[in-house]
Amino acid sequence: MNETDVIVIGGGAAGLIAAGTAAMYGKKVLLVEKNPRLARKVLITGKGRCNVTNNCDITQFISNVPKNPRFMYSALSQLSPTDTMEFFENLGLSLKTERGNRVFPASDKAVDVVDTLVNFIETYGVETVNGEVNALIMEDGRIKGIIYNQTEKRYAASVIVATGGLSYPLTGSTGDGYRFSKMAGHTVVPPKASLVPIETKEKWCRDLMGLSLKNVVLKVERADDNNIVFNELGEMLFTHFGVSGPLVLSASSHMREMDSCEYRLVIDLKPALSNEQLDARLLRDFSKYINKDFINSLGDLLPRKLIPVIVEQSGIPYEFKVNQLTKEMRMKLISLIKGLTMTVKQFRPIEEAIITSGGVDVSEINPKTMESKFVEGLFFAGEVIDVDAYTGGFNLQIAFSTGYVAGFHC
Repeated sequence: MNETDVIVIGGGAAGLIAAGTAAMYGKKVLLVEKNPRLARKVLITGKGRCNVTNNCDITQFISNVPKNPRFMYSALSQLSPTDTMEFFENLGLSLKTERGNRVFPASDKAVDVVDTLVNFIETYGVETVNGEVNALIMEDGRIKGIIYNQTEKRYAASVIVATGGLSYPLTGSTGDGYRFSKMAGHTVVPPKASLVPIETKEKWCRDLMGLSLKNVVLKVERADDNNIVFNELGEMLFTHFGVSGPLVLSASSHMREMDSCEYRLVIDLKPALSNEQLDARLLRDFSKYINKDFINSLGDLLPRKLIPVIVEQSGIPYEFKVNQLTKEMRMKLISLIKGLTMTVKQFRPIEEAIITSGGVDVSEINPKTMESKFVEGLFFAGEVIDVDAYTGGFNLQIAFSTGYVAGFHC
């Protein structure tokens, strides 16, 4: 029979760490990946820079995991963010920590992270096969191997499912792991988009397509009770459907009740200025353009593309002369600049999400080993598990920690 010790399904972040770790501890390992290139999704993370992890302690890390955080305690204790940084640096990859404790390769190139992971598995002799797994082979409550490429079989004492979720299907995340999990009797929490662009009801967002805003504060409010669920400074982008960019992706993961709740997005375009300071700034600009039309007086304060939208929403006629503006008009303008509001229509499709929320029910997985409680020798790692976190390197760390634990205990 064509046998090995461990088979890892999926060559992403979790799968590579799992395979390399198992091989490092003396196991004969086969890694099966359906893409011709390993870790394709890692290549596009962090805008091609790859936010490897977050340089924080376990308690702080857990506070950034809204879905099933307690499940992650054991895995993070076995491979913490500090351990992950040491792992990469010991393999020759220089790292740096930026704002928000976000850790990147010093080169700012995600490909260097991928190359380091690939070198890791090659160093320890992991066999890699480009193929698609079709089914698990199970017998008497334990794993026996896999069927791949329709007819080929490989046998192993342990199989690690590290197939990702449903986000970015072109990178190979097409939900295969959910199918394998169900075959083994596991419950799969229905996958939803997380860290995803947002469609808005307002049509004027389309007019701003391509406009990037930096150093703005985005606030997310529940429309029913005005409860603020997100409030953060950063960068965002207007698109043909609504909004995207780092701030928006982060905000989306806080909007956990999309089916039953309506949300508002509120942008403070000038967070460094109080209302009084902004009024003083407007008075200075208006004195400079005192004989101009209102629409021609905001160029020093706002991006050109945004001015017609603000003027339209202010209700002040475009051709109204600056010297005719009243204090009441200025106050309306200030409230707009400090609180440009949009209504959330829906998330973009799950295929456009950075990560997937949902997956294998954590109550059916041993958190200390990542082994199935139903099938002996079957392990899970990464996004296929029902755990997800906010942006900032947390989701990749979840992949690394669960991958390491599965690889160590398989």
